[in-house]
Amino acid sequence: MWQAVYEDHKDDDFMVIAVAQESRGLETAQEFIDEANPSYVVLIDQEHVVSDLYNLTNVPQAIWIDEGGQIVRPPETAGSHDGWRAMNREDMSMPDNSAATIAKAQETYMNALRDWAKNGADSKFAFDEVAARAHLRMPTDNTALAFANFYLGQYLYQNGNQAEGIAFLEAAVDLKPESWTMYRQIMNLKEVGQMGFAADEAFFARVDALGAERYYEPPDLEGFPTELGFEPVA
Repeated sequence: MWQAVYEDHKDDDFMVIAVAQESRGLETAQEFIDEANPSYVVLIDQEHVVSDLYNLTNVPQAIWIDEGGQIVRPPETAGSHDGWRAMNREDMSMPDNSAATIAKAQETYMNALRDWAKNGADSKFAFDEVAARAHLRMPTDNTALAFANFYLGQYLYQNGNQAEGIAFLEAAVDLKPESWTMYRQIMNLKEVGQMGFAADEAFFARVDALGAERYYEPPDLEGFPTELGFEPVA
């Protein structure tokens, strides 16, 4: 999907920079990069610096930045949709209606991105400065404290103090519970550290606890489906 957009528009002064937020580092991220085989730039951010700088909370999120370095669209869901929550967790199948909603979300987002890649500031999907500022989700004091705990937790974990590191990482999630990126990293590190933790089971339990709340907040984008696309767990 991203490769196709890049190939189609790289001659329009358009580029894609993908950043893998992966606390386990290159070895873990590499297999996914190799499978995608992108010709655009891919970076690996083990410390989650990009999430800190741009106040990211989930993946995939995207930021549109113009040639002058100005943010045209602040961080938002990059075409993903909560319809994935209708997935059968035994065989990974998806109801047709949910699959159609997910496909529409992806198509709508990518078409908007293509329009911007081709038309730049003249694209109807490009925010002006006022609109871009209005769509920014500003960090709070808790956000700063969360990342301070996250950085310290990562350092401790990577330097042989797993238990204390996990404690600081969990404190980070308590301070910023909307950050699924932080939460997933803790799950993965616990599983790698063989701490008796079932990552998938814990993840889906947390997702189910959302009920009708969003895992992916729909972007403010004309035509993007806003229906849930699944039946919330009672």
